[in-house]
Amino acid sequence: MKRIGILLLTAVFCLLTVGGCGSGSSKSSNAPVTIVATDNGWDSQKLHNAIAELIVEHAYEGYEFEVSTASSTMNWQALTAGDIDLDIESWTDNVATYEEDKANGYIIDLGVLVPDSAQGLYVPRYVIEGDGERGIEPMAPDLKTVEDLKKYPHVFPDDEEPGKGRIYGSIPGWMADEILYKKYQYYGLDKYYNYVRLGSEATLFASLESAYNLGEPWVGYCYEPTWITGKLDLVLLEDAPYDPELYLEGKCSFPAQQLKIVSSSKFPERAPELVDFFKKYRTGSELISKGLAHLIETGASHRETAIWLLKEYDYLLDEWLPVENAEKMRAYLNSLQSS
Repeated sequence: MKRIGILLLTAVFCLLTVGGCGSGSSKSSNAPVTIVATDNGWDSQKLHNAIAELIVEHAYEGYEFEVSTASSTMNWQALTAGDIDLDIESWTDNVATYEEDKANGYIIDLGVLVPDSAQGLYVPRYVIEGDGERGIEPMAPDLKTVEDLKKYPHVFPDDEEPGKGRIYGSIPGWMADEILYKKYQYYGLDKYYNYVRLGSEATLFASLESAYNLGEPWVGYCYEPTWITGKLDLVLLEDAPYDPELYLEGKCSFPAQQLKIVSSSKFPERAPELVDFFKKYRTGSELISKGLAHLIETGASHRETAIWLLKEYDYLLDEWLPVENAEKMRAYLNSLQSS
């Protein structure tokens, strides 16, 4: 998948549009219209982007698809400015300015990918309940809530600082990380734990899987749908009931939220025929989890996994696309070697 930096976006659009920036769609010229989507670093979004790239470039004419790899905060700023077209799998409840940006007409909700999701602090189930088959005794039998972690820093020791526990935080640059760190401070967990950011989703999940395979304690950020939550038996720690006025301060639960497709206000003008596709584009938690499991189990790339998914669930093309475009997409997929 092609990648470009945010700082180059304006220059790219100027080159691709007729008469420079602000001239609208370039479909009337010979140059293709470049559609840019956010890549905030997590696998499910990367898979959605790979699916969208295949559809945009091979079910339609005159488009190219690229991604902007940056933090979710930076990408959101570029989206509201119109320098990025799409945020696919957008966790809008994590965005402090989402409602304001929508009211101001900077963004448009196009569709819903997943009707509900979850995120927060998780532990392996054996930490609370034990695992008789693996010979693991319960380590924190009364652990139910985030605040309960105060009683158990010794269960989750930080080997680099004896006497303190370790909580694995979210990914630097993710809006969820800002909220989770406030939660860590609000509950006074900073007195008992170090908040450790590992730098990437892959590293975070690797630490969880390694601890799980060894039957060791682990507590940290995770979210659904992901391959790791599908593979391992994890428990989401409870928190105060969700309150939109307290949420961004870390004082309550992360909400179960719809994962959306959000576009800039300029996107419908730049690519009007793609708007209907993205309004209909829905995968759901179960489907995308199957795709992510395939990706991990086979070692396939996100593009290869997207091709597999579109072949395996061929009916999706009829749900998403007009008949002519669906057949064009099938012809392209059939021209490829088996993935």
